Amino acid sequence: MASMGDTEDTAAAPAAAGAAEKKQDRRAAKLAKQIGAFAKQHGGAEGQLAHMGQAGTRIVLVGTDGGWGDLVAPTLTVAQLAAEKAGLTLHDEFDGEFAARVRTGPYEWSRMAGIQIGGPENPAA
Repeated sequence: MASMGDTEDTAAAPAAAGAAEKKQDRRAAKLAKQIGAFAKQHGGAEGQLAHMGQAGTRIVLVGTDGGWGDLVAPTLTVAQLAAEKAGLTLHDEFDGEFAARVRTGPYEWSRMAGIQIGGPENPAA
């Protein structure tokens, strides 16, 4: 026979799940808004989702004009929901064809080169 405590725990589980789902929806909506703003600024956008372990999922964005950026979602589910809400076309991989659309500027080139060819050094840890 179940005690009153068991009934309360069972009732609390759906409420907690509902609250977690609402939180995911809010986070996805916020990310979708940011994706939309990026797409508007860059004449459209496509993306790719990259798992980052416990840190979450990176949403890599590439604009039609070659501009790029990224956002981080706490989970793959939130990233997928955000992309869906924003109408973002997703690529399975960041392959050569997709990567070739990215346009980098002097800042990126100097950061990628680092001290090897006179670019800025990374700050001391």
